[in-house]
Amino acid sequence: MPNVYDRLAALGITLPKAPPPVANFETHRITGQLLFLSGQGPTEPDGRQYRGKVGGTVDRHDAYRHARLTGINLIAVMQEALGDLNRITGIVKLLGMVNAVPEFEHHPAVINGCSDLFVELFGPEIGRHARSAVGMGSLPGQITVEIEAVVEFAR
Repeated sequence: MPNVYDRLAALGITLPKAPPPVANFETHRITGQLLFLSGQGPTEPDGRQYRGKVGGTVDRHDAYRHARLTGINLIAVMQEALGDLNRITGIVKLLGMVNAVPEFEHHPAVINGCSDLFVELFGPEIGRHARSAVGMGSLPGQITVEIEAVVEFAR
């Protein structure tokens, strides 16, 4: 497996500072060799968030990009929690939530923005994961997507 930081550079990704929690919770929690990541959304480093209803005011291609950005924010939390992304031995599970109109049917295609990023960055052996992609009537601040993750790491 190539160095994760080399892959980030090759993908043109600069990790932002990990977003702080927006309420009474922690951004992550470690138990054993599992890192549980609280939900993150599509927040740019300057604090701007992408908002709207997917399938309404936001098309699924833009929402895919929002899920990719959310994945970058999750990686920033992984970095903060573990200190070294090369310690990650598996992306175990994602839960992807899409703020969508009731008729929207392409939730998995949207959350692929995050899943594709994890496979590109960590490779298929580590980056492929179990996943759920679901539609929501709303999300905090009307953000387009929110994704949480469970990650395995080496001590």
